[in-house]
Amino acid sequence: MTVADSGADRAELELLTDTLRKTLTSASGHELDTALAELGWPDLLDDLPDLAVPLVFRLLGETGAHASVLNDVVRRAAGWTGTDAVTLPFAGGTFVIWDSTGGAGGAVDEELALRTLTEGTALPAEALAEGRRALGWWLLGTGHTMLALARRHAVERTQFGRPLASFQAVRHRLAETLVALEGAEAALNNADGELGALLAKAAAGQAALTAARHCQQVLGGIGFTAEHDLSRHVRRTLVLDGLLGSARELTREAGAIIRANGSAPRLAQL
Repeated sequence: MTVADSGADRAELELLTDTLRKTLTSASGHELDTALAELGWPDLLDDLPDLAVPLVFRLLGETGAHASVLNDVVRRAAGWTGTDAVTLPFAGGTFVIWDSTGGAGGAVDEELALRTLTEGTALPAEALAEGRRALGWWLLGTGHTMLALARRHAVERTQFGRPLASFQAVRHRLAETLVALEGAEAALNNADGELGALLAKAAAGQAALTAARHCQQVLGGIGFTAEHDLSRHVRRTLVLDGLLGSARELTREAGAIIRANGSAPRLAQL
């Protein structure tokens, strides 16, 4: 289900989106957790999850902010009460915890309060699926922001007396990125069931990684610098892709499921 299908009035939805974007632009981390709680995020998640999750998580990607809202999504889907941090599976068979009360952790993206655990337990299937959907929207927002940064650079920068955007190789990289992101969004909008969520997370992770690779090529050396926003989104992509299973791991898992069942289920009515 898309945000537009959630039944929310268009004017109210636009107002909510603008309010959330301003909040996510001005705060991050523990401050953002507090701000979202004051805006009614817990109630919105309970009453309109099909609107709340795509909206908030995509905006997290677009703005570059971060919050521990994945804990809320997983706890709700699992039927857990309380506010304790949740043990989250990570790529390579490891586990992490998103500690909303702590400072920056030791992940590739040092802004995130993620801490590695020596051991952990698997999440309930529904909680895992809902978490993967949420992360998919976050990755999608991050990917679109990287594409916007690369496009702006290509339009504004000149090389050999011509706009960078006029070179076919640059256009192809940007076009391939857009196609990957559009495909991931279609997968997220049809991510019903556990397998649908698995495939949507894999598609979103692969699309964001494609965006990181191609947009880095378009931006060149400046994209590697800490001063440029692209490097921040690339680091965020690497961490989010690994959470609850990387694109590579999930693709293999989907293949194993299909081989075991002897057929591929219809995931969307075309």
